[in-house]
Amino acid sequence: MTANAPGVEEFRQLVDREETVSLLRAAISQESVTGNEANFVDFLERRMADLGLAPQRADFLPGRPNVWGERGGTGGGDRLLFIGHTDTVHVRGWKERWQGTEREDPFAAPEIDGEIWGRGSGDLKAGICAALSAVELLDKAGVTLKGDIAFAFVGDEESGEPGTGVSAGIKDYTQRVLSGAIGKPDFAIYVEPTRLAVFPAQMGFFIADIRINGKSAYFGVPELGVDALKAAHTVSAAIWEHSDAISARDSHPLVGRAFALVTEMSGGGYIAVPGEARLSLIRKLLPGERLDDAVAEFEEAVNGAAVSDGISIGISYPAGRDHQFGGSPSEVAEDLPQIQNLAEVLGKSMPGRGQIEGAPYWSEIPFLNDQIGCPAVYCAPGDITNCHTLEERVNIEEYVAGAVAFAAFIVNQCGVANR
Repeated sequence: MTANAPGVEEFRQLVDREETVSLLRAAISQESVTGNEANFVDFLERRMADLGLAPQRADFLPGRPNVWGERGGTGGGDRLLFIGHTDTVHVRGWKERWQGTEREDPFAAPEIDGEIWGRGSGDLKAGICAALSAVELLDKAGVTLKGDIAFAFVGDEESGEPGTGVSAGIKDYTQRVLSGAIGKPDFAIYVEPTRLAVFPAQMGFFIADIRINGKSAYFGVPELGVDALKAAHTVSAAIWEHSDAISARDSHPLVGRAFALVTEMSGGGYIAVPGEARLSLIRKLLPGERLDDAVAEFEEAVNGAAVSDGISIGISYPAGRDHQFGGSPSEVAEDLPQIQNLAEVLGKSMPGRGQIEGAPYWSEIPFLNDQIGCPAVYCAPGDITNCHTLEERVNIEEYVAGAVAFAAFIVNQCGVANR
């Protein structure tokens, strides 16, 4: 960083709260439930063009575009990437929950008690808007950068809508970087909500659907059937025992312990021996665990359950992301200079922020860390605990502080050519 480079205090003086909040409210108003990303991409493309980021867009699936752009520097500094997903989860139940109140419209983005409410406010339009607002702050400060600042906004991250949620957007973006069509960044911030903490590590996961088949029979002669629901309880017990074993053997300082959680069980429904039952579960993986190994160990536990003769078990994995079975865990060294720098400016922008923590969720960083070879962290305003709920909202002070911190981080990492 050069001597005349602006810092947190100068950017704090330059930030226009009303202008910054208006950008977020406008972003929330663009409904972009998974599958309808184009609505928000149109908005982002216009804003990126206004900021001189030379946006480009392309469909990763028909009618579903990504958008990306950059501002090149004079040379000699890092190339930074800010990346996030454009889609949100659904709004089913929102209107009913808030009917008759100012929160009733999930895309109206009302300001209530210092918070902006609405679907996508935290996950993750506050992060996207904070990153774009940081560019506006650089311009207000009259900064010309040595390094490049790049932005990429991709679709299909969220799950929940039929036929979607397989990271199709970032898969397309990753291939463009690997082909050389888009420049490879030196460091990336994926703007998932962290309450302005820095997450250099995340859990991995796989979801397993288990189908247990037996033989149905009239309830009066149960000896003629093979009870699939009874077998499901035996399999569940084996899964819980497996979960206890993997949880006890290791712990990650930022991510915690692994486990397998049975999330659904169903079967029967007639006055008869249940001939079919189904289980669903999610397995949490720690950084350093391999999905192939975790799946093999899990299948050994399930197939080793002491079920009755005549029972057959089938397992499928419906949530492939960067891996056919699910999403890989990932981490980068928390002592990287970029991470320490980011944590420092976050703490200066808002007291109590900038902690180093682990992500209690899975998102798309493995595509950056592992496939592109770019170290990346999660960092943005917003609280993951209210995202995906009917109370999604973001604190305005935290959001504005995020824009200030991102601007200071960009200056520190890219370097200032002149002002």
